Amino acid sequence: MPALTGEVVYLYAYDVANEVRTGKIQDILSKKPFPFEIQTDRTFPKDVPLYKPLTIEPSLALRLSPIVPGGKGEPLRVLVRVYEVGVVALDMRAPFAVEALEELHSYHDARLDDGRTLDEAAHALCQQVYQSLLEFLVKSAPPGTPEAYTAFCVTGGDAVRDAEHWLTDKRRSVAGLLSATPPAELSEAQVHEVLRLLCSFSKKDVVIVDWDAAFIVDLQGYLDDVLYVLELANLQLEEFRVMDNQLDRQLIRAYDDLERRGFSLWGVTSAALRSIRWFRVDLTKLADEVTNITKLIGDWHLARVYLAARERFHLDQWRNSVEQRLGHLDKLYSVVHTEVNERRMLWLEAIIVLLFVIDLIAIFFLK
Repeated sequence: MPALTGEVVYLYAYDVANEVRTGKIQDILSKKPFPFEIQTDRTFPKDVPLYKPLTIEPSLALRLSPIVPGGKGEPLRVLVRVYEVGVVALDMRAPFAVEALEELHSYHDARLDDGRTLDEAAHALCQQVYQSLLEFLVKSAPPGTPEAYTAFCVTGGDAVRDAEHWLTDKRRSVAGLLSATPPAELSEAQVHEVLRLLCSFSKKDVVIVDWDAAFIVDLQGYLDDVLYVLELANLQLEEFRVMDNQLDRQLIRAYDDLERRGFSLWGVTSAALRSIRWFRVDLTKLADEVTNITKLIGDWHLARVYLAARERFHLDQWRNSVEQRLGHLDKLYSVVHTEVNERRMLWLEAIIVLLFVIDLIAIFFLK
């Protein structure tokens, strides 16, 4: 039996719309979707609902090119999940059986046997899903650059009996794998930083969350719960990043419009105000939904994993950035709205005065 067995999981999150009407979806890529559920073996409040995205497992003939010279390319298992917040998430899994952790470094740059990168294959699949869901998308946008994440998952092998003790011996190798750097080149400070966010429930499991990849050991062989939490955090990062970019563009466009055309009573400024108002409402609603998607994680171990991912992905900073730009948009809307109203009142007063003068002139000449 190999020293280590498990699978490498590639997670992709694509923003494709402001909202997906999941309740109306009957099939995705000609497959009937099912609500995704995870096992809750640990203590879990029974009255706490868990968000269940629509999921399919398409029949795809995808296979990795051989990682080791002379080796055999492994088939990829692919899961597609659709979230109401306008995200399509892809979960691509490749099994492995290796003698040492260093052999897993090649999976960072894995390709398919047809020469495509995993990023290219994921984008092509997401494009197909996007087309099949087009009528259910609200304010859709073709899939662009995704938020990608990799999880190295160990589920067995001769080398691991106690996850905690094994990790103590292999801490430098694990840090090198997550950093995509030869272990001997890493400083002790970097090793400590990579392993800083570590969660464990029993002697049979451990989760290490780094910026670009995670390392998971679960000798019971069940990975879906931890991977689902990492997918949610990765999804939030994608959404906050997209919202931040949209706000940047909206603010620049609004400032440019005001600088070029100034304030008007009824024309361009009124249209700009409507645009800013609806954009602000849409983005505030989306930010709340994206944040609330993880509020119902009742399993305290999974909650700790999520908190580690939230810290590593800097989700609080991303949300603060979005809220600050929404605040700037609010101020811009208020300033422009006040200025337009003041100008309208000024014109109204001028018209009243003009009518009063005309009335006086008319009375004078009539007499």
